Amino acid sequence: MSQKKSHEDQKYIDGLVHNNAFIIQTIYDKFGPKVINYIKQNSGDEANAKDIIQETIITIYHQATEKGLKLTCPFDAYFFLLCKRKWLNQIKKTGNKEVTINEEVLSKDDDAQELAFETTLFEEQHSLFKDMFQDLGQACKDLLTATFKIKSMEEVAKSLNVTYAYARKKKSLCIGKLTKMVQESPRYKNLKS
Repeated sequence: MSQKKSHEDQKYIDGLVHNNAFIIQTIYDKFGPKVINYIKQNSGDEANAKDIIQETIITIYHQATEKGLKLTCPFDAYFFLLCKRKWLNQIKKTGNKEVTINEEVLSKDDDAQELAFETTLFEEQHSLFKDMFQDLGQACKDLLTATFKIKSMEEVAKSLNVTYAYARKKKSLCIGKLTKMVQESPRYKNLKS
């Protein structure tokens, strides 16, 4: 996808990254009603729709800041598809079977489908990492959290009151343990296939 030209709607992604209040409000005003209507037609209400919109905006923000999301399709198609998938997944989890799929509303845009898939995959990977991170021992969590915030291992060691050599070795062991936990998770196997 990196060879494709950015769509003019990249401005919405950039606005989210820069926390531009005008762009964020525009997303709610311009793209929210379509999502609200869809969710209301599919066993939800306005409160559900607003939650889905908020979660989707946060997901897009994280992907844009962490992975440099480049929009190659209209934002409307991409955003709606993400919201729709998120809502259908939520319905599936709660066991509610009353879902109406209105084919005219679904996006046929291949780029939107591809970007929505990448964003969904990113979100699932992020969730898996967070869950496995929570299962680490407290010492590993403290050390890795410190290394995320402080770039210098010397400063990390000092902040945790351990030697530099110990901090480096422990970090390596903790990352190894986290990697193994992620790779052994059934969710990881599902993400790979």
